[in-house]
Amino acid sequence: MIPVTTPLGVMLGLFLPEYFSHLRPFVPWLFGLMTFSGALQLTASELGAAIKNPVPILLFFFSTHIIMPLAALGSSSVLFNNPEVITGFVLLFAGPTAVSGFIWVVIFKGDKALSLTLILIDTLLAPAVVPATISILMGAKAEMDMSGIAVSLCFMVVIPTIIAVAINEISRGKIPKMICPAFDPFAKLCLITVIAANSSAVAHILKFNDLLIWGMALLCVCLTTTGFILARLSGIAGRFSDQKCASLVLAGGLRNNSAVMTIAVAFFPEAAVIPGVLSILFQQTVVAIVGKILIKKHG
Repeated sequence: MIPVTTPLGVMLGLFLPEYFSHLRPFVPWLFGLMTFSGALQLTASELGAAIKNPVPILLFFFSTHIIMPLAALGSSSVLFNNPEVITGFVLLFAGPTAVSGFIWVVIFKGDKALSLTLILIDTLLAPAVVPATISILMGAKAEMDMSGIAVSLCFMVVIPTIIAVAINEISRGKIPKMICPAFDPFAKLCLITVIAANSSAVAHILKFNDLLIWGMALLCVCLTTTGFILARLSGIAGRFSDQKCASLVLAGGLRNNSAVMTIAVAFFPEAAVIPGVLSILFQQTVVAIVGKILIKKHG
């Protein structure tokens, strides 16, 4: 249902902004609960085996956090003469990989240990990586509170992840098994609410009869697809197994665009939020299609 629920949140925020805009002060808390729910599946004990072979991790970071932000900067600069929009694209592709990517790894029979490792490391490094990437690539063109962004990412992503992983490890998976059946549906409602609240911030400027919006949407789809393809090429270059390649493709192409949108709403001008909104509309559909093309599904 991911390809349905995420666009639903966007639609609610765009068409009912008067209701969901009032929820924006609660977004960091809701996002923290959502991250906590997703991270309950992560186990630190599985990191060891994956870290022993750091090549996939290094290739992931090279393609995801160096090549893709540069590609986002270059393509958006050519197509749009708007520093705020360009900043939004760079921010989107500087963000951490999506925790929901683990669900797709299970669907496509990928390497779960590698997937969990990439999600955990990328999430923990996000408070340093995201502000640094924006600062280096945009410089004076983007006014931002680097410490505020880092603290916000820690609160929404890093701290809930650490707590969830600790609970999973200490209880040896027993507590997640007990609470996830009841907690997961609540977390999905949190996801829809977060997306709707963030989308409401740009409801007055996001007009789908505007060719500029459709151009931005097309670039979002192209860059997202490029992220998947680049990750697949990294897997081929590293001569990894099909399972490892699947995890690389999914981690490299998916972005935690809900976190990116929340950061954009809190710290950047309105136009910088639009790429994140558009990405949410298309990302899960793109992964469902591209995954079937790029990933060899086993058993």
